[in-house]
Amino acid sequence: MFKRILQHFAARVLTAGLSFAVVWLTARYLGAAGRGQVSLFFTDMSGLVLLAGLVGGSSLIYLVPRRNAWHLLLPAYGWAVVVSGGGAAVVGLLRPVPAAYVLHLAAVTLVQVLLSINLFLLLGRKHEQAYNVLTTAQAALLALALALAFAAAHWLEVRAYYYANYLAYGLPWLLSLGLLLRLPDAWGSRRARRRAVARELARHSRGAHFSNLLTFANYRFGYYAVAYLASARALGVLSVGVALAEAIWLIPRSTALIQYVALVNAANQREQTHAALRGSRLTLLATAGAVLVLAAVPTAWLAACFGPEFGAAHGVILALAPGILAYGAAMQASSYFSGTARYGVNNRAALLGLAVTVPACLLLVPRLGMVGAALGMSASYVATAGYLLAHFRRAIGATWPDLLPGPADLRWLAERLPLLLAK
Repeated sequence: MFKRILQHFAARVLTAGLSFAVVWLTARYLGAAGRGQVSLFFTDMSGLVLLAGLVGGSSLIYLVPRRNAWHLLLPAYGWAVVVSGGGAAVVGLLRPVPAAYVLHLAAVTLVQVLLSINLFLLLGRKHEQAYNVLTTAQAALLALALALAFAAAHWLEVRAYYYANYLAYGLPWLLSLGLLLRLPDAWGSRRARRRAVARELARHSRGAHFSNLLTFANYRFGYYAVAYLASARALGVLSVGVALAEAIWLIPRSTALIQYVALVNAANQREQTHAALRGSRLTLLATAGAVLVLAAVPTAWLAACFGPEFGAAHGVILALAPGILAYGAAMQASSYFSGTARYGVNNRAALLGLAVTVPACLLLVPRLGMVGAALGMSASYVATAGYLLAHFRRAIGATWPDLLPGPADLRWLAERLPLLLAK
């Protein structure tokens, strides 16, 4: 498993690098205000993607080892169409945005959701290499398309970001669909069976995905608070600081995703969980190191990289650092409760985080601007992580020291890492 985690982590590192390129391109060529508009569009799209996950999402990984892939794909696709169109229309009613914005939001959301459905199905069937390649290809296509639009064609408008997304998600979706057609699952079956699987998917998705919706609110309520209580420029700077800080989460997310797949396919889930504890401790150690390195980046470097307006992102990074570390430590616990279908723990943890971030942002943003939003987000992450880790420790019968890295873990890593890298 450790080798699989390293391979997945390498793919995530490459994807994160490409995502950083997207952040850099939009910040450098569109400025803080333009970057703020891109961030708000991406946030709207992410919210709709999560709503689409109410019939689909990561529950596809849980169900596809046990069910026909096409029985899962069809209801997930149908719900994706409904949410993309209806959700974009609701955004247009709630905010004064142009009709073109609504149309792009609906179309980009739809193609992103369709790709994610295919990728979850492939990952659930342990096609991890295909998952990594297609995810990396999507990020590469987006960065390349933006580079051509901004640097080569001098198309310095937010619209260029919309059209780049069509290419970045559309081509990998077609490739993933070709891979799904190679699965041995039969197309035809009784209608009653298809309906039963669709109901099962909806039931699992609602329980598993409710916490994702709440977590999204924890992550991005600060964006909307800054957009309405401050300015698009402040949102642009905040989004750069958040993007850099949350990039650290690729470390715990890589570990958690691979261990989630192993858990839902394991015959003995308890043994699998205890076997993953060492990986979790090493992940925490790596996450702490990455947080320290990012916090040490000087303000002048940020201004030189992204533009003079973005030096203020350093304050955002410092405010987020405690929460990034705390929630990174808890991602393994969250994946454990999802993998064992104990969604209530994740839901309650996310509700606790939301109860912290909403009043914190409303109180701090008018006084501290984007740094106030970052502090509210960080406080939410710490509260959520504390709840998850406390329940995780009791669920697996571990002590607090069992969750923390020690000298034995470093010795284990020093002995095995050279052998794994040599393979």
